[in-house]
Amino acid sequence: MNIQPLLQALDIQEEAARALADDLRARIDDLQTRLREAETHLEHLAITRTTVTGLADRIPASPPELPEHPDYARILTVFNEAPGPLRAKDVCQALGHEILPKNVEGTRAKLKRLVKLGVLTEADTGSFARKQ
Repeated sequence: MNIQPLLQALDIQEEAARALADDLRARIDDLQTRLREAETHLEHLAITRTTVTGLADRIPASPPELPEHPDYARILTVFNEAPGPLRAKDVCQALGHEILPKNVEGTRAKLKRLVKLGVLTEADTGSFARKQ
């Protein structure tokens, strides 16, 4: 029996298997490199997250958007100059409005809105102060 054709067929299959194995090794090396890069990137992101959350307390909060009405900026000026809490009537007077119930109630509504925005606090009922 002539085994030469059989050996040639084995050689062909062996070369094909060797080429496939070499190709797979190259792909594995490429994937391992990409995996290392992805893991390094993940580590950097984790470090960044830790740094950012550690600094979050030091970043000043942006002031809330005030309503468009010009009285709001004027009210804040009054509170910046005030030594302590103020009542709606005091703010109304500081703004130069007549001390009429409608003006005092309108000012009180604005003060309550500033409390909701977190700019002022209501120390006691009807007594407002700048939030520290």
